[in-house]
Amino acid sequence: MVRVRDGRGSSVEGDDADIADTAGAAGNADGAMSVTIRDGVDGEQTDMRDDGRGTPHDGRPLTIVMVVDTIGRNGNGTSNSAMQYAGRLRELGHRVRLVGIGSEDYPAASHHVPIASWASAKQQIQFARPDADLMRRAFAGADVVHIYLPFAFGRCARAVAREMDVPVTAGFHLQPENVTYSAGPLRYVPGVSAFLYRLFRRWLYAGIGHVHAPTRMIADQLRSHGYDNEIHVISNGFSPMFSPSHGGEPDGRDGRDRGRRFRIVASGRLSHEKDHITLIRAVARCRHAADIDLAICGTGPLDSYLRAQARRLLPRTRWSIGFHSHDEMPRLLRACDLIVHPSIVDIESLSVLEGIACGLVPVIAESDLSAARQFALTDESLFPARDVQALADGIDWWVEHAEDRRYWAARYADEARSRYSLERCVDRFVDMERAAIADHQALAISRPVEAAS
Repeated sequence: MVRVRDGRGSSVEGDDADIADTAGAAGNADGAMSVTIRDGVDGEQTDMRDDGRGTPHDGRPLTIVMVVDTIGRNGNGTSNSAMQYAGRLRELGHRVRLVGIGSEDYPAASHHVPIASWASAKQQIQFARPDADLMRRAFAGADVVHIYLPFAFGRCARAVAREMDVPVTAGFHLQPENVTYSAGPLRYVPGVSAFLYRLFRRWLYAGIGHVHAPTRMIADQLRSHGYDNEIHVISNGFSPMFSPSHGGEPDGRDGRDRGRRFRIVASGRLSHEKDHITLIRAVARCRHAADIDLAICGTGPLDSYLRAQARRLLPRTRWSIGFHSHDEMPRLLRACDLIVHPSIVDIESLSVLEGIACGLVPVIAESDLSAARQFALTDESLFPARDVQALADGIDWWVEHAEDRRYWAARYADEARSRYSLERCVDRFVDMERAAIADHQALAISRPVEAAS
């Protein structure tokens, strides 16, 4: 008998556990009844419509325009996800046009916004300058436009797409709490996050029928803040390059029982909301601190502070803090034993997903503002956010239970492959785009009928 997680934060006792989410029904903009939160993470995406149209699956390749302020694999998680989706869509035969800073075919100029550019830089985001002519060139002959961020560039894209009568979808990839944590004292102002949810809705999402949310947590947040779109819960997914090594134990990993040092990795922006300081303090308290190698992968405003704290608190531990390219990460992950994710705020956390896909057991902070806890399959993979001693105890437990670690590593890798692979997620994304196109076409047909009546 083991204790496993049911995917909603509850423990279930049994020999196995299936994770399933429910969806609530509500009316959409054109009067058809539909499931307004479609959970496509587990591959059982529900499409319940009573208008007789359904979703078109004629197999015709689509021309999809992706509008992202910043494009490139060395940028933020949103741009990395866009690049991964674009690559997979092209493999499936779809035509993809990327529009934004760093695009090869439709490059945008950067746009400096006082104060806001300073705050966005902490999220590794540059604002792109709105350019209607660029949009018109990119949207010519397109089937659908997908917008990633609610800033001026995305709002310009929505306006031009409507002018050209091209269907529009959007993704919700910037959690307001990420913004407030990077803005220092601003996060302590009552109601500031709720204000940003309302602002983003007004700026972009109001009037867009289909919205992509990477996790059920953020979909629930959108619903609670008055978003009445049809929300599709689809993971950002992980690239096939993130997988266990062929030898079972990734890259020769054999645990402390054979005298090898225990390797812990964490990955994410070096910023307040990612809370790497809790990890450093926890490793310092571990009984096995002298046997641990700690790698914190990332860049950000707290780089110098975290290095100073590591030098002070971890004299017995080998540690490193710094940037690793996306292409370097699979090999690094396979060489480790545990991935720790102390973050307080996460819309999904691809770093955890990539880690478990490589065969690592995670230890994840349980926070109401972080969706990363959805990946936990056992209670030993969770600790209360900011609780240094609980994290230290959790790390020690996994160090001392090598057999359990090997068992759960395999379970986690299987779970990642079956539920969160890029292939499955992009299939769900294409379904969403086709649904948006069908709704747009139906609305165009209904307009002459309404005018005639």
